[in-house]
Amino acid sequence: MGIRAIFIALRLALSFLELTLQVRLPGHINGLEQQFPSEQTSNTSGVTAEASSVKCTLQGKSRLPAFSRDGDFVIGGICLLFLSSPISSKHQHVLFSLTGRGLRISRTIIFAIEEINNSTDLLPGIKLGYRLYDSCVSVPVSVDVAFQLLNGEDPAFYKDGNCSQSRVVVASVGDSGSSPSIIMSRIMGSFKIPLVSSFATCACLSDKQQFPTFFRTIPSDHYQADALAKLVKHFGWTWIGAVHSNSEYGNNGMASFLGTALREGICVEYIESFFRTDPARKIQRVANVIRRSTAKVVLAFTAVGEMKILLEELSRDPPPPRQWIASEAWITDPNLMSFSFCAGAVGVAIEKSVIPGLRDFLLDLSQSKDAFNCSLTESEKQFSFKCDGTEDIKTLKSPYTETSQLRVTNLMYKAVYAVAHAIHNAVCRETNATIQCDKHIGLEPKQVFKEIKNVNFSKNGYHVSFDANGDPVAFYELVNWQKSESGVIELVTVGYYDASLPRGQEFHINRNITWVEGGTRVPVSVCSESCPPGTRKVLQKGKPICCYDCIPCPEGEISNMTDSPDCFPCPKEFWPNAKRDACFHKPVEFLSFDEVLSIILAVFSISGAFLAVITGMLFFHHRTTPIVRANNSELSFLLLFSLTLCFLCSLTFIGAPSEWSCMLRHTAFGITFVLCISCVLGKTIVVLMAFKATLPGSNAMKWFGPPQQRMTVVSFTFIQVIICIIWLVVSPPFPVKNLTTYKEKIILECALGSAVGFWAVLGYIGLLAVFCFVLAVLARKLPDNFNEAKMITFSMLIFCAVWITFIPAYVSSPGKLTVAVEIFAILASSFGLILCIFAPKCFIILFQPEKNTKKYLMNKN
Repeated sequence: MGIRAIFIALRLALSFLELTLQVRLPGHINGLEQQFPSEQTSNTSGVTAEASSVKCTLQGKSRLPAFSRDGDFVIGGICLLFLSSPISSKHQHVLFSLTGRGLRISRTIIFAIEEINNSTDLLPGIKLGYRLYDSCVSVPVSVDVAFQLLNGEDPAFYKDGNCSQSRVVVASVGDSGSSPSIIMSRIMGSFKIPLVSSFATCACLSDKQQFPTFFRTIPSDHYQADALAKLVKHFGWTWIGAVHSNSEYGNNGMASFLGTALREGICVEYIESFFRTDPARKIQRVANVIRRSTAKVVLAFTAVGEMKILLEELSRDPPPPRQWIASEAWITDPNLMSFSFCAGAVGVAIEKSVIPGLRDFLLDLSQSKDAFNCSLTESEKQFSFKCDGTEDIKTLKSPYTETSQLRVTNLMYKAVYAVAHAIHNAVCRETNATIQCDKHIGLEPKQVFKEIKNVNFSKNGYHVSFDANGDPVAFYELVNWQKSESGVIELVTVGYYDASLPRGQEFHINRNITWVEGGTRVPVSVCSESCPPGTRKVLQKGKPICCYDCIPCPEGEISNMTDSPDCFPCPKEFWPNAKRDACFHKPVEFLSFDEVLSIILAVFSISGAFLAVITGMLFFHHRTTPIVRANNSELSFLLLFSLTLCFLCSLTFIGAPSEWSCMLRHTAFGITFVLCISCVLGKTIVVLMAFKATLPGSNAMKWFGPPQQRMTVVSFTFIQVIICIIWLVVSPPFPVKNLTTYKEKIILECALGSAVGFWAVLGYIGLLAVFCFVLAVLARKLPDNFNEAKMITFSMLIFCAVWITFIPAYVSSPGKLTVAVEIFAILASSFGLILCIFAPKCFIILFQPEKNTKKYLMNKN
């Protein structure tokens, strides 16, 4: 009794509030009287047990239902039937206008119950009753209705010695929104009376800790928010504006959307909330935010009332073209489609359906005054309709007769059937293929609550069941406001969203969408244009993550997708292309034979070898002449042979390095040059020994004759051969890909293997060259008419100069130029030797034969 007293006291307080507002309702709907209660405040607990008569009396006056019918089990209901507007501030009267949509849904409940009562499969022999109340779009009225459904209609009752409810409904269905449903569910849930809503979408109602007896046939806003976020993501909109109703529906729906949008990488430029009763200046501020925003897409998670007020304000000064994304609450409202600047709006809607027989039932009204705009006459307590009786309801175009787009109406239809199936499972048993139902059973609301959790049936091709949270499987149509040829905006279904499908496959579009201003291309709404491949995103300071700058990838790195947050380096042997959006194999570079530089060097190399051969042939032809025989012609021929090898060994440096070519080029170069320098050194020693041999009593030539000269050349050359063998055995040169000199290409070159071996070869050549140069300098002023030491001095001077400059050039030259420098040094030193030593002799042989005589050579100055 304590809990009941508290609730009844609350009811009395709310009734007193309504009394102070002096609200009046129209008198009759289909002959059934409806009026607001006029309860008087009382200091009692609300229910009085009179000792003398032992009778429980309900304090105050009962609210009469808009529609009612007795039955074995009674189902409660609440719908929006009347909208209010003030008509007289003097008398504080309120004009209530009948809504066609509310009347259609109310009569759909009656239609469903009559179908069930006539059914032989569902509740056979059982008659369901109903008590349907008007919510008047008022939370206090919804609270009063909730208590009315709990208390029943009897003003006085008594049962088993205790006061208790009389004729309490076993379940209730509701067309109310989220806010009324929340308070009604809290009240009715305390008594285990299930409430099945067809319109309350707030995700908060899925919390079974707070709302254990709440069920709904409309999907939760959690799924709607998920569908809207996926819709925005699908079309590439990352910069949007958002407005929402300042109510449970709008606040919770927007919160769910923002959570999903954040995970999808969608940024919101602004979030504005408002309510239809807010001052005009606040609505103007919201409209101005939309007008001034840079986001071209606006998501409106609002109820119809708020959206109507906002669009009316925007219509006074239409904003720049905006693509509207709509929640299911207003996208299907035909009255809002008159705002032409919203053409192209896209949103999710409850699946439309067909209810066989409903239209004929709706048209079968006993009084046409309920549907037509008849004149009103005012009396002291009520308003009444005046009609002439000639109106034809079948020709009426109104929300009441519109049954081609049944959406919420079908959800209410399914809600009634869900309650009926729960009652059926509680009171009926199937025996011998027949169904037996006990209408005399004392059915408690908690039994219906238990059974309604497990209902699972299909009606008219539509499945009905509830999950653990009391929610149905979420299915939405994707709808689009498209202008017809006549210029009228029509609602067109262009796809669907099915939450039961696997992740990533829930969203489908199967028809062309018309966008804002009749466009066929998806509008673009981004804070920053997408960063193309080859760049990365850098967030702008102090702005959302969707606002960024595009920075080219640094050298050596790429990004191969749009809006890449980072660049990544290419693999070791790869390099980015010019756009830095892909990696390709680095070009392999070496001194190939088809390059101009290689061709020039090869020409000089072959020309030098040919020059050495020609010189040898010339000397062989004039081998008996004094100038050829002087200074040991055998060493001259050996020198020309070694020079030929020096010229040709430079060719081994051209082409792709291989293991054999790397070993050959360095060892051949080292050995041939030592052979060459050994021959020059032998000729220099011969000059010195020959001078000493002309002195009286000298026998120097006996100690350095031809055998000694050959042995000297062989000995010096053999030492270089030993050095090269050790180098090749210990750590020979090998081909390697040089990835460090150039980042963008690979240099294919010969690694030295052992650097000590390489510099030992060069050092030994240098040592012989310096020794030969010193001896040549000492012999250059000997008093011979034809002193070969002078020419050797010049040749060794050139040789040493070339190889001294070679060292820094070799070290500093990158890539294939290193090889080119080495070839140049070989050719330059070789040409220096052949030109300085043999060119003067060839000139005398060919052009000054008179000097090629023993007499001339023996004539000392």
